[in-house]
Amino acid sequence: MARESEFIELDDRSLRAVIGPHSRHVALIEDAFKVLIEAPGGGVSINGGARDRANAKAVIASLISRAEKGAEVNEADVRAGIGHARGGGGKGASNDPKALPVGKRGAIVPKTNAQARYLETLANCELSFGVGPAGTGKTFLAAAYGANLLRRGQVDRLVITRPAVEAGEKLGFLPGDLNEKVDPYLAPIWEALNDILGPEDVQRRRDKGEIEAAPIAFMRGRTLSHAFVIVDEAQNTSRLQMKMVLTRLGEGARMVVTGDPSQIDLLNPRDSGLAHALRILRNVKGVGVLEFEAQDVVRHAMVERIVRAYDADAAAGRPAPDLEDPAAA
Repeated sequence: MARESEFIELDDRSLRAVIGPHSRHVALIEDAFKVLIEAPGGGVSINGGARDRANAKAVIASLISRAEKGAEVNEADVRAGIGHARGGGGKGASNDPKALPVGKRGAIVPKTNAQARYLETLANCELSFGVGPAGTGKTFLAAAYGANLLRRGQVDRLVITRPAVEAGEKLGFLPGDLNEKVDPYLAPIWEALNDILGPEDVQRRRDKGEIEAAPIAFMRGRTLSHAFVIVDEAQNTSRLQMKMVLTRLGEGARMVVTGDPSQIDLLNPRDSGLAHALRILRNVKGVGVLEFEAQDVVRHAMVERIVRAYDADAAAGRPAPDLEDPAAA
């Protein structure tokens, strides 16, 4: 097949996004499609076969789109674009992603079609479920969406809760006040919010009560009105805990439940409230479910390979515990 070259004109910001630090983005694209990409000035030239050039151009177009929306472009975005160009389904970036203008390093744009559908689910449903393996962005995007609602004044509070399974919900032996006791269990959420809003803004909003964190056990008896509620690590809630926290929704509130059914830490995995809630609520009006898969992992290429290896092991005859046992319903 004849190898030809074509030139794509780019402004400085788009050019930096395409090339990447130490030309890392270009190297990934070259390795994926066996093309040669050079930057002679004012843009990039792509040398290779017609099909390989077309694939490389598709990846470059996705990176340019993110850069033009003010989003940070990193290696995960390049891998997502490569997966889409190869026909990877959910791995590909959305054709028209909806940006969340809350990132302190720029707008937050979904990296995959699954992430784009997830944001649509959060926008259209009063109760959303985001379930799937680690590294798919389900918790980060939930935090970003909630932070966006808070900054725009569409909710009064961002409430974050998760089960403290490791301590059996008995936090009294830990030093400090409630926040200091709970913070170790909510580290992923705080890391996400610090990245989205900045540590100073997060602390200021916590001091004002606009951002609140508490273990599942402390939700009982409350009504959460005009709030965006994130229930994280929901696979470690019991069925009773799940029902209790879902029924905390008050006027003007929305909730997202995130979790990975393959990572249950309960002594009896069959008691997990997440799979049970998904089964009985999936078709309820106002409920939306987005299930991420291994190909949607955007954290690191190794994470996707790890998830696939575990999925393959389960498929080979060593499945995870049956979470849909009718006898336990």
